[in-house]
Amino acid sequence: MPKVLLIDDDRELAGLLAEYLQQDGFETQAVHDGEAGVTEALAGGHDIVVLDVMMPRLDGIAVLRRIRAQSRVPVLMLTARGDDIDRIVGLELGADDYVPKPCTPRELAARLRAILRRVEEGGRAPATTAPVTAGPLTLWPARRTAHWQGQPLELTGTEFNLLLVLARQAGQVVARNELSEQGLGRPLARFDRSIDVHVSSLRQKLGPRPDGEPWIVTARGMGYQFVQA
Repeated sequence: MPKVLLIDDDRELAGLLAEYLQQDGFETQAVHDGEAGVTEALAGGHDIVVLDVMMPRLDGIAVLRRIRAQSRVPVLMLTARGDDIDRIVGLELGADDYVPKPCTPRELAARLRAILRRVEEGGRAPATTAPVTAGPLTLWPARRTAHWQGQPLELTGTEFNLLLVLARQAGQVVARNELSEQGLGRPLARFDRSIDVHVSSLRQKLGPRPDGEPWIVTARGMGYQFVQA
């Protein structure tokens, strides 16, 4: 059973979500403040973290920042509906995805399974899988590691998935919906900016090309393209 850590100060909601997730095949532990959440997340006993943004004292953004400083455990953020700022900041800090509140337990379970499926598929990749190279970028799908200009490149799980899709089709435009399907494990929702935020983070990590332009360029109204040289 996948082990889920639920960090939410709303005890009633956390209890309801935990009960549903347990019935749906997840082993769930709930904690109700940020400090306890950081401690449990960094203990390494969970497969994925569900993290509410709005908490007193140590909020979800601060919790995510502490987790990402030491761990790459997948994190799904719970954000207030319509609050784009929290979503964007969370994704920029390395959250794998988000679900707006109020959400249905069924939707939450589906998002968790999508993230865990991507992690599992990456772990099951055969050790003989050849590296994917595009310009100064090399990705090893089996090991889920990346090098950029000969140096290790730190990526979240979602960033790795997106960059792998782009690298495999380097020089071609990849539609945003295809990136969402393969990188986030779900269809692209209307007004969803997750892909754009993840691509922005990747651009920052890769830096500019010698001509000052980004390695990942935007094809307006279509998608994104990784430039090989």
